Amino acid sequence: MKYPKYQYRSETSMSYYEFISEGPKGLIKKIVEFTETGTENVYNLGFADYDEKTKTTSDISVTNNGDSLKVLATVASTVYAFTQKNPKAWILATGSTNVRTRLYRMGITNNLAEISEDFKVFGLNNNGEWDKFIVGEDYEAFLLTKKENIL
Repeated sequence: MKYPKYQYRSETSMSYYEFISEGPKGLIKKIVEFTETGTENVYNLGFADYDEKTKTTSDISVTNNGDSLKVLATVASTVYAFTQKNPKAWILATGSTNVRTRLYRMGITNNLAEISEDFKVFGLNNNGEWDKFIVGEDYEAFLLTKKENIL
């Protein structure tokens, strides 16, 4: 994505990432994790805040740190890094709330031309079927994979 991104850290499998959001609410550790779903080559994208005091994560906390575009661009960059290490991967993403799922849809919509250079994007419609992502449609979840994985 063409937006500024935070630097992140990852381990060798490239399935776990950490970065720090910086803004008026302070320094907030963010976690991105790709976990196996039980379906071959399909990974769930998990995204959460990490609380240093309680040593727990929350995917429902609202940070309001004034850097949402930078945070989303950083999460997107982890998808690129993960799929570079795992080129056959399909990434499943959904928000922990309807508002977050809508935010992800808006992020995909606003960057679809750039995303489509490397990935095919699908949306889970209200009938439980995966469709090619169409701008303006509502989806319950998103699935993307590198273009070369589509026959």
